Amino acid sequence: MTEIAAFAHALAEGRTTSEALVNDALKRIAAHRAAGGMAYISVDADSALNAARASDLARASGYVPSALAGLPVSIKDLFDVAGQVTAAGSQLLADTPPARHDAVVVERLRAAGAILLGRTNMSEFAFSGLGWNPHYGTPLTPCADGRIAGGSSSGAAVSVALGMAVAGLGTDTGGSIRIPAAFCNLVGFKPSASRVPMTGTFPLATSLDSVGALSNSVADCILLDQILSGQSLDTRAAPLAGLRLAVTRDVVLDQLDATVAAAFERSLDLLAKAGASIRWFDFPELHQLPRINAAGGLTAAEAWQGHRQWLEGDRSEAYDPRVAQRIRRGAAISAADYLDIQAERQRLISVARERMGDADAWLLPSVAIVPPKLADLADDAAFFATNGLVLRNTSVLNFLDGCALSLPCQRGDELPVGLSIAGLHGQDARVLQVSRSIEALLRENT
Repeated sequence: MTEIAAFAHALAEGRTTSEALVNDALKRIAAHRAAGGMAYISVDADSALNAARASDLARASGYVPSALAGLPVSIKDLFDVAGQVTAAGSQLLADTPPARHDAVVVERLRAAGAILLGRTNMSEFAFSGLGWNPHYGTPLTPCADGRIAGGSSSGAAVSVALGMAVAGLGTDTGGSIRIPAAFCNLVGFKPSASRVPMTGTFPLATSLDSVGALSNSVADCILLDQILSGQSLDTRAAPLAGLRLAVTRDVVLDQLDATVAAAFERSLDLLAKAGASIRWFDFPELHQLPRINAAGGLTAAEAWQGHRQWLEGDRSEAYDPRVAQRIRRGAAISAADYLDIQAERQRLISVARERMGDADAWLLPSVAIVPPKLADLADDAAFFATNGLVLRNTSVLNFLDGCALSLPCQRGDELPVGLSIAGLHGQDARVLQVSRSIEALLRENT
């Protein structure tokens, strides 16, 4: 039984209440913050408790809108919540007027009965795969001392990993859900970008942004995806025997940490023994991505369009200098350059369809390395090199307009490693079907 299902069952049987669950989460948050933890930027305890009491009353009268009803959920700091400031992890926007309306996905969570606990920390404006934030601190993974949680949805991941929420609402532009899932021993699902509405979400790059959740299981991610997207997909587990799983060495297996390489090879071996067909394929065109995105790519171009009013004005000093540096690269990308990148993207999407063929899913390491130590990121050169390597594999799927889920695949005594089960646009259902089966296999053997 998954975590959400277990809590829902306990609520249904009267063995606990929403108020008790929310109180427990708030106590965990208080202890985390007292110990210097930085997962949450702000916590709305009074509103959460009031909502929990209302949920308990509704349940007593027979109204239970979903399995998530009465359960605490965290919200990344770039989603509008009515009455709260949407700062996107920045100081720049910290004094802006509160949102007048909920983001569509927040509205859907409320309608499902979720209890919103507070706003989670993130890389400023979601522009880093490391979760680095000089304004609110950099969250660390609970899985190892002194190592980062990954980003940009860093606080969302830590909130779930430490039991301070049953799920964390996040976004993924180049890996911002899957990276922290991999670094924090969680499951994170990035859906096809167009499936979940972005209205009320502070954008980074609208061509690449998508909304999803981090949780403790595939089933819980599926539940959250149904709520956020408003779609019920066929996600019944696919039999492992006969599954066609595609793997490429091109780019995504370069520079792998030894722990990541061993976990990935072990996962492929387990799948082959379970009857899945592992088909290696060549995808040399992936080596063209550094050239295509050399000037900063779609992310820098679209981020610059959204931030130039501030970076060209008198508020530029409010930015994390590392974020400002990356956004400013977009100023040099002309309209013609931007259209060229979009054309290259469509070309590689077509190539990917051909390369994938009839495969049920594409497997790759979520991140090439285990969580880096925070102390090793103080130097700018080390930061940017590490950030590029951490984002490399996940950003491939965003550029190809795909969908992907990251699963823990390390052994109990190893640092956390994520296995990505990926597909192209619109293949969300198949990715989730395959992910259910692979998750069960890995949990039996790790």
